[in-house]
Amino acid sequence: MISNLPIWIIAVFVTATLLTTGVLQYSAKRAAFGSRTTNAVNFGLAFLLIFQGTLAATGFYRNSTSPAFAIFFIGVLPSLILTVLLLLLSGDFVERLDLRMLTLIHLVRIPVEIALYGLYLNGAIPQLMTFEGRNPDILVGLSAPVMAWVAFRGGVPRKWLLISWNVFGLVFLLNIVVNAALSIPGPIQQFAFDQPNVAVLHFPFTWLPTVIVPIVLFCHLASLKKLLLS
Repeated sequence: MISNLPIWIIAVFVTATLLTTGVLQYSAKRAAFGSRTTNAVNFGLAFLLIFQGTLAATGFYRNSTSPAFAIFFIGVLPSLILTVLLLLLSGDFVERLDLRMLTLIHLVRIPVEIALYGLYLNGAIPQLMTFEGRNPDILVGLSAPVMAWVAFRGGVPRKWLLISWNVFGLVFLLNIVVNAALSIPGPIQQFAFDQPNVAVLHFPFTWLPTVIVPIVLFCHLASLKKLLLS
């Protein structure tokens, strides 16, 4: 854990992580009614939290010779593979997910951005990763409840409004992921040499690229799959 970090930052971030995983588990339970897919989602999320948390807590990522490559190949890549498998090989699981719930889950981006701002104030990430820098991702979180209300009024989802919103959400997500990755100390670092992104190498903030981002990505892609194939 990063030394001398205010406890509120850790509390906000851990709460955001548990909310993100909890909402996805709840959605999976409602969609699959105790099926193998639901059990696989629950197991996968629990495994990611424990495995990635253990690696970070024991200093694996920050002690690696190349932290950026370590967190990508051992942290992010496995989560991305699981996300793709869930989208492509889960039968009608995605089709049965509640589209409104897939929209509301993006509310978690608000506490995540608050935690990121706290990390910046304490020197653990660069300003460019916050809403004061190059990261407008909080707008997706703030607009999520509005979208869940406006796009579903009348009982029939406003298809192209939701598609547009999810595409913008993906663009904002890609923006912060790229900026965060290029701010991690190592050979690929391009930004923030005076205050690099070291938080994601520490527990519990490793959960951001390895758990929260893949879930947010999955919810955007699952929404688009439902909307485009309907």
